[in-house]
Amino acid sequence: MTRRSGPNALAATVTAALAVLVALLAIGSLAVGPVKLSPLTVVQALAGFGGEVQQIIVQQIRLPRTILALAIGGILGLSGAALQGLLRNPLASPSLFGAPQSAAFGAVLIIALGLADVRSFALPAAAITMAFVSVFVLLAVAGRNASLLLLILAGLAISALAGAATALVMNLSANPFASLEIAFWLLGSLEDRSFRHVMLALPFIVAGGVLLFSQRAAFRALSLGEETAQSLGIDVGRLRLIVIAGTALGVGGAVSVSGTIGFIGLVAPHLVRPLIGHDPARVLLPSALAGAALLLAADIAVRLIPANTDIKVGVLTSIIGVPFFLYLIVRERRALGGGIA
Repeated sequence: MTRRSGPNALAATVTAALAVLVALLAIGSLAVGPVKLSPLTVVQALAGFGGEVQQIIVQQIRLPRTILALAIGGILGLSGAALQGLLRNPLASPSLFGAPQSAAFGAVLIIALGLADVRSFALPAAAITMAFVSVFVLLAVAGRNASLLLLILAGLAISALAGAATALVMNLSANPFASLEIAFWLLGSLEDRSFRHVMLALPFIVAGGVLLFSQRAAFRALSLGEETAQSLGIDVGRLRLIVIAGTALGVGGAVSVSGTIGFIGLVAPHLVRPLIGHDPARVLLPSALAGAALLLAADIAVRLIPANTDIKVGVLTSIIGVPFFLYLIVRERRALGGGIA
């Protein structure tokens, strides 16, 4: 009994610590900006007390941005952990395999064609559809037991195709101002977001998260191998479809309001595994919390970094994420006994 409860108790402790960290970062996100507010002022404004100006700043300007950082970071971390559990590959992530880029292409396409504006529910619908297509194509092309090299090549191909298609749409756009706005949106940002954006993205993010988290027991069985999982009653084909649908819903909804924010889904699971172990079922919730914490911290950082223009949060996460990704590749090469020829 003690040996079983040990890992679960540790995972619960780490999860609680991450939840506290996320709460503190959320308060920090509400406090940081052109008008600096104290944590006490933030709490009072949230409760409806204090000055009217402070309440407007916290409730109407900063709260939607903070909610989106929580939700988007959480679904990216959860999607990364789910894809790594499904493919049994530590380098799996939504951004690596082209889901955000494809979702961005779907959103940009209907904006450029004038079929919807940035506040229309058609935007997340188009983003989700293209994210679903990209993940499905990845699994269809690479196969269930794909090697790391094959997964990376397939993901790079999908990402490149989606990026080229997005560039083509922008190039053919008749409105140069729309192209410029799309280009800045693609960099990934939570600036100037309202509760309209929260209502656009949150239902899809929550639905995707519920689908992914509902398969935690199946991920644990799958870690023993597909044949063993099937002998335990796991329908692997159904599991793949659920993960595809959950990733497409969550990532598509996130990208539709924030643009492309990369590497959160890759980094978050690796941050929590050394603390709670490699059980894919226990990694899901901590990864979601770690993803939320990472995006909240990055969004706070872009407001604190002195610059003449606003730094996009997607740029900052990429700057941090690329070296981490290279480190993971080197670590995997060493684990496989590879070397420089």
